Amino acid sequence: MKKLFSLLAISGMLFFGSADLFAQEEATSQAPATENVQSGSQAQPEEVPIHKAIKTKFIEGGAGFMASVLICLILGLAIAIERIIYLGLSSTNNKKLLQKVEDALNEGGIEAAKEVCKNTRGPVASIFYQGLDRYDDKKENNIDLIEKSVVSYGSVQMGQMESGVTWINLFIALSPMLGFMGTVIGMIQAFDSIEQAGDVSASLVAAGIKVALITTVTGLVAAIILQVFCNYILSKIESITNDMEDASISFIDILVKYQEKNN
Repeated sequence: MKKLFSLLAISGMLFFGSADLFAQEEATSQAPATENVQSGSQAQPEEVPIHKAIKTKFIEGGAGFMASVLICLILGLAIAIERIIYLGLSSTNNKKLLQKVEDALNEGGIEAAKEVCKNTRGPVASIFYQGLDRYDDKKENNIDLIEKSVVSYGSVQMGQMESGVTWINLFIALSPMLGFMGTVIGMIQAFDSIEQAGDVSASLVAAGIKVALITTVTGLVAAIILQVFCNYILSKIESITNDMEDASISFIDILVKYQEKNN
């Protein structure tokens, strides 16, 4: 996860550096150009590449608020990507794992089954291991104790899977708020220009309104992107949780059969 944050931080620094360099190039290259007017024809405007257009809008929107929204987007994406990788590694074939545990119980007992769970990644294997670790056929209500430990450790695993989702929701809320703050400040600048000029003119308020709209759009786009990732992560967690509950029921049934067989 640290490597992922480092890569995204470097990418953000490169983006800001390229944006500043582009701004300097634009400032130095703007000079009054001579137009060659031909009879009956006009020069067609050149198409601006999308990455240059984005850089231009980023500069026009104001470095302060645009950088804040971009930081929220980068941090939110970093956490979202880390969660997606973690949840992807947490997904296992539960039917195959249950079969391995059952075969290990029949052939080598509790210790063999614990070794199978220990060598298998994912929250389901960890829950099985906790249940097997508390197995003791000498105790009364042994299965009830195992079931309680499975349920308790299942809650722990759910908490680990949901770790970081709160931060994603925070950045989803912050991004449009920062955009709206830029909108308010842009409108204040527009009214300041009107007050100083003493007259209402489209050219006076255009700059402030432009900043307001750019920051608003950027904040909303960042929030939409993060919301898509957040919903995917929540749906993945729900799917894994359902599989955990189903596998836990089958695991308890296997232990009941094993206890009846040995008794």
